[in-house]
Amino acid sequence: MTITNTETTAASVPSQSTYQTRVADYWNAEENAVNLELGKIDDLYHHHYGIGAVDRSALDEGPGSGPDRITAELHRLEQAQADLLASRLGDLSPTDRVFDAGCGRGGGSVVAHLRYGCHTDGVTLSRKQADFANEQARKRGIDDKVRYHHRNMLDTGLESGAYAASWNNESTMYVELDLLFAEHARLLRRGGRYVTITGCYNDAYGRASREVSLINAHYICDIHPRSEYFRAMARNRLVPVHVEDLTADTIPYWELRQEAGHLVTGIEETFLNAYRNGSFQYLLIVADRV
Repeated sequence: MTITNTETTAASVPSQSTYQTRVADYWNAEENAVNLELGKIDDLYHHHYGIGAVDRSALDEGPGSGPDRITAELHRLEQAQADLLASRLGDLSPTDRVFDAGCGRGGGSVVAHLRYGCHTDGVTLSRKQADFANEQARKRGIDDKVRYHHRNMLDTGLESGAYAASWNNESTMYVELDLLFAEHARLLRRGGRYVTITGCYNDAYGRASREVSLINAHYICDIHPRSEYFRAMARNRLVPVHVEDLTADTIPYWELRQEAGHLVTGIEETFLNAYRNGSFQYLLIVADRV
C-alpha cells in the first residue's frame, strides 16, 4: 500500500529488510551521551560529527573549563557542520518543502527550517527517534511546518516532485546508494538540490581499510567507496555541482572527543587513524536534479 499522508500512523510503519530491522533496533535502543548530552544544550539533537577549529580553552583548567565546556564545544562544532549543509540547500523560500533522509532526532530539519522558514519532512526507521523529534518540534511551536515520519528513506510514500531540496547527513552508509538516489530524484522537482555529508572510504587507497571495517562493525553500517557516490548519482539524474573534502576540518572534532571523558565511545582513535592514513574521507557533495 502506498502511503501519501504526512502523519506518522500505524499504517505507515516502514517496510524493511532484516538488516534495516537491525538498524532500527539499534537506534531505538541508543541512548548515547555524545548525542543526548550535546543536544540538551539548546534542544538541537544531531547525529553527526563536527567541523572547524577547536577552542582549546575548553580544556584549560580554571573558571569556565571542564566537562560542560567540552560538551558545549563539541556541540558548537556539530552545529557548524549542520549550518554548512543547510547553507548548500539553495535559494529556498518559506513555501518550499525540503526532505531530511535519515533525520535521527531531528536537529538538521530544525536548522533548515530556522534558516529558510521552509516546510520540512524528516524520515527515520526508528519510531523512537521520530516520536522524540516530533515532540521537540511541538515544544518549539514549529510542528505545523516541521514533521518527522517513521518510514523507510528508500520508499517514503511522500509526494513525487514536491521538494525543492533534500539531504542525507551521515546516513547514506545504511542503504544502497542506487535505491537512495532514485528516491531523492523522485521526490525532488527538476532543478532541485541534493546535499550529502558523508564518510566514505578512499578507493584510490585500495580496498576498505581495517579502520573502515571497525567503523562498520561499531555502527552496524556499510561505508561506501568514494567513487560509488558519483556513479550512483549519475545513474539517478543527480549532477554534482560542488564537492568539498572536509577531512582536515573534522579531525579537530575527533581529537577533542578523545579528551571528552564520559562522552568517549571508544571509536575515536579508529576515526583519527583512518582519516590520517588516507583510507577514509569526510565529503560534502552538492548535486542538482536534472
